[in-house]
Amino acid sequence: MTDERATVRPVTLGRLVELTYLCEEENIPTEEIEQALDVSHRRARETIIEAKRISLLQEDDPDDDLLYSTTSIGESFLEAVRAEDWPQVSNILATRSPHYGTFLDALEEVEPADLETVLDGLKENQQFTPYSYNQTSIEVLGDWAERLGQVQRNAFTGSYYLSSQTDVSSNFAYVLLSAYDDLEQTAGVNLRQRYLSIPRLREEICERTRCSRSAFDRALVALCQQNVGKLELSGAPMDTAAKDSALGIKRIELAGGGELVSTSQSSQQVMVGVESFDKQYYYLAVHDRDVTFDQEDT
Repeated sequence: MTDERATVRPVTLGRLVELTYLCEEENIPTEEIEQALDVSHRRARETIIEAKRISLLQEDDPDDDLLYSTTSIGESFLEAVRAEDWPQVSNILATRSPHYGTFLDALEEVEPADLETVLDGLKENQQFTPYSYNQTSIEVLGDWAERLGQVQRNAFTGSYYLSSQTDVSSNFAYVLLSAYDDLEQTAGVNLRQRYLSIPRLREEICERTRCSRSAFDRALVALCQQNVGKLELSGAPMDTAAKDSALGIKRIELAGGGELVSTSQSSQQVMVGVESFDKQYYYLAVHDRDVTFDQEDT
């Protein structure tokens, strides 16, 4: 397996962290990496070579025995991971990985966009470079970006978009009502479905405003508390559509208790509603559109 490869290798973020930490203290041969990570020789080599391309590892060749150690960039990478500073981890990857940085730049131009649209844009923009992209590339890079909080993906439509806002805007109430109208389904002649799925509203509004899902949850609860009687949260069981969402919400956190610094990566398939006063709510109903919103209460 050579270092020269046009596409990004299918390496998870957790594996990059584990490998970089493993090689932090001393030069490590490939065989020890295989044993420590409990992977095949091929998978170990794939991870090593991708980590080298990102400059997380350096290679030494004493007496024809390849040894690997963490670089200064790798040390900065681990420092950010230990601090759970995911934006900084993303910055390091965007600077050092030609694929990841280009993926974020391309998404900024076409967002929101499905996988095929992102892929087409990358193929066109990168046709005169040594790098190429395919569906697996987008899925790998998208996974890194989602877990690091730089990108979100609509769990129902699959569209990628940059998560550039840590809070909602002052016109949140207007955006909510607009999305509510667009998603409201007719149930017959002059009848409408009054109670709408909060998971669907969340995905729609986050995509429109680029806010985080947690910011949406805080804002929705605050808006309903500020407009009692006009907006209603319902605690009915989660609707089938939310349970059957095609995609999960990807997260990352530092895992403790092991010999390796690792990342605990989860993908929550069943989307939840919001919590208010220790109760879970899964639907929203609008009874009066004359609502006010104080952003400072979020």
